[in-house]
Amino acid sequence: MTSHRLTTATREEPAILTFERRHVLFTVEHTRFEFVRTMERRANGEELLLANRYERHGLAGRVAIKRVRSPASAARRQRLVEEVQLAYRLHHPTIAQVHYFKVHRGKPYIIMEHVDGPSLETVLNLMAMRGKPVSLPFALHVAAELADALHHAHSLQDEQGRSLRLIHRDVSPRNVRVAHTGEVKLTHFGVAYSHLVGREETADALLKGDVAYASPEYLAGTTLTAASDLFSLGLVLLELATGRHLFAAAADSLEPPRAKTRELRLEEPPSLPLTQMLMLLEDHGPQDIERAAADLPDEVRAVLQGTLQKDAAKRFASAGALCTALRECLVQEIRRAGRPFGRADIAEELARLISDASAVRDEVELLDEGLFPSGLDAHELPPRGQGGN
Repeated sequence: MTSHRLTTATREEPAILTFERRHVLFTVEHTRFEFVRTMERRANGEELLLANRYERHGLAGRVAIKRVRSPASAARRQRLVEEVQLAYRLHHPTIAQVHYFKVHRGKPYIIMEHVDGPSLETVLNLMAMRGKPVSLPFALHVAAELADALHHAHSLQDEQGRSLRLIHRDVSPRNVRVAHTGEVKLTHFGVAYSHLVGREETADALLKGDVAYASPEYLAGTTLTAASDLFSLGLVLLELATGRHLFAAAADSLEPPRAKTRELRLEEPPSLPLTQMLMLLEDHGPQDIERAAADLPDEVRAVLQGTLQKDAAKRFASAGALCTALRECLVQEIRRAGRPFGRADIAEELARLISDASAVRDEVELLDEGLFPSGLDAHELPPRGQGGN
């Protein structure tokens, strides 16, 4: 298993003294929000803060607050408003809910559901630290949950019954969180694309999100459909199941660029070199998928072939169809193992992964050090019995 993930920042940072503890960020009506710690900083200037929410009767729980850059123009302000309006419409158990939008001292804040658990990006780093991927049932369960969430988003309609044709555009490990209770949540619809009438579009050639998980059509600047999100989800599933990104092995030995690629502006640096990805996508075909998924069961390889085709028309017809196929694969794995697999198993396996990785926590720099409670080592968790880990 590769260790390339260990050289990539997790973007989940420990407490940084940006604010003093118990600093009041702002209030919304009778609700007070107090800063706890900074969870994440992104290269585009956004910050994700953890905050306590206080109602009149006292502490009411925790929320995540995304502090975004102040829009530099009226068009960008309109975009931000539209992004929040789109996020408000999403109500699904696998999508982190957006609660409020607040402008405080000229700074826009988006108040969201807090998911108490690591991102998939951290999970991938923990896998690399341990030298072993998560179990296949874990990977399939997470992917099925995400496909169900995407089906909900892709099916969203406006008040007149017209499809919003909403596309997430950044289904990447950093935008998926796995709660310690086993729940899976898709986050960050702030880069979502929609054919909403009058919507202000992204400036030409500006790519948002981690383009290491972008579809070929997104990188090429052609028309996007829901199939773009399916390609991204396929990349996430493959990496969870094998510990390798589809293009990582080829990128390691790729020769210098043989041709000039289209000039692109990126909002954030990708976790794989963009020029190399563009070159690899030129010749990408079914043989690359088969080679990357060679150790996986036939039915899982078939699902990956249905998501990772260069031609969007050859992918699954919908996220709903993909979700059905993934759940059928999971059923096959459950039959092979002879035991059920569900949310409790996700929680148990996540705890085991964190415990196993803690054995090398002094050797590897992992920014989300809060994952490792003091004194928690691999020998302190009981063996799982049967299963992938």
